[in-house]
Amino acid sequence: MGGHVSRTDFEWVYTDEPHATRRKEIMAKYPQVKKLMGHDPNLKYWVFIMVAVQLTIAYLLKDSSWPLILLTAYFIGGTINHIMLVAWHEICHNLAFGHARPRANKALGIFGNVIIGFPASISFKKYHLEHHKFQAQDGFDPDLPTVFEGQFFCNSLGKALWVFLLPAFYSLRPLVVRPKPITDYEVINLVLVGIADVLIVYFMSYKSLFYLAIGTLLGLGLHPMAAHFIAEHYMFIKGQETYSYYGPMNAITFNLGYHMEHHDFPNIPGCNLPKLKEIAKEYYEPLPSHSSWPKVIWDFITDPAIGPYCRMKRRSNRARDNGSCDDDPDKDM
Repeated sequence: MGGHVSRTDFEWVYTDEPHATRRKEIMAKYPQVKKLMGHDPNLKYWVFIMVAVQLTIAYLLKDSSWPLILLTAYFIGGTINHIMLVAWHEICHNLAFGHARPRANKALGIFGNVIIGFPASISFKKYHLEHHKFQAQDGFDPDLPTVFEGQFFCNSLGKALWVFLLPAFYSLRPLVVRPKPITDYEVINLVLVGIADVLIVYFMSYKSLFYLAIGTLLGLGLHPMAAHFIAEHYMFIKGQETYSYYGPMNAITFNLGYHMEHHDFPNIPGCNLPKLKEIAKEYYEPLPSHSSWPKVIWDFITDPAIGPYCRMKRRSNRARDNGSCDDDPDKDM
């Protein structure tokens, strides 16, 4: 169903990723950018609010009908849980409490994990940092689709299914492409979220836990919020590796859409990324960007020129000598 995707391989490139070079240029030209670095003092409050709201809704739905639970899970639960995962994105860069308090950042991420249904906060951090260090490097960047994804999901129906299954691919792909030993913090994450799930079932009902868990899966799949998975690095324009989104949904996603700016300066919290763009506007305004996340999903599914293969990919260089890129000073507890 739908036109067959025209690409049969990734876009192989033989240059380094562009973010380090642009970062050096901007820092040299605008040293005041350093003042934007730090952490978001409000992030922890939003995490607490989301947990409180979701647990309240889960309680109210404990005896509700399945249709109501599913509808609420998609439109409300999926949205809130996806925003929580965006908060994890900030937290994994230590932007909730700063780099001096890595344990506090981890603890906040695990606390937010209570409403997700599945233990994932610490694992997300472990693999997301490698996406930054090894961007588009074959076998090292867990954000890159596999050859199977590129070959199998090759028409409109297949791409729609791929988008729906994004939660599975994003959670399982790193385990296949770049398996890593389980850390102590991952065990803690697993145990604490498991206890939380049991308590939710005991004091509320299994329907309450189902609402939280299915909301996560729906919110990460065929959902407007999930468009950023595609918008950030899929090659809508040949030769463009990373894209920003400058639309209204930034207001509820800690400015996640400012993705070009984020990759240039991952130690600047989302709340300050618009200020970075304003300071260095000549670096960002000329670049291609997205203005609608729903349109990104529509174009991805319907345009035969776009598919899972539409990613720039480079051969790994020093990565094989370096091994893990875990730059977390608190990795050994």
